[in-house]
Amino acid sequence: MTEVRKIATLAEVYDVQLAPHCPLGPIALAACRQVGFATPNFLIQEQSIGIHYNLDAEVLDYCLDKAPLAVVDGYVPRLTAPGLGIEIDEHAVRTADKRGHAWRRPTWRHPDGSYAQW
Repeated sequence: MTEVRKIATLAEVYDVQLAPHCPLGPIALAACRQVGFATPNFLIQEQSIGIHYNLDAEVLDYCLDKAPLAVVDGYVPRLTAPGLGIEIDEHAVRTADKRGHAWRRPTWRHPDGSYAQW
C-alpha cells in the first residue's frame, strides 16, 4: 500500500489520476479501496465482482460479511471497520486451498477464427 501511495503522490505532481488494477480477491480489493479513499487523484477502482469468468469463485466468497465491499448506486461507501475494513472467512479460504484452482483466461475468437481481445 505504501508503494502505490508513493506512485499516486508522484502522479499527482503531474496531474495524473490513479486507477488501481486487478484486485482478484477481497483483501486486494479492500486494500485498493483504502488507497483510493486516501488519494486525492484517485479516479476509479477496477473490480471483478459479478464478472462472467468468475465461475464458482466470486471475489467476495471469502468475506464473512460482503456488505462492506458492496456497491451502492454505483459508488462504494468508505470502509470503517478496523484494518482493511473486512473480515475474511478463514474456513472458506482453507477449503478453496484444498480444492486448488485450474482457472485459465478464456479464449475468445471472432467469427473468422482469429483471436479476440478480452
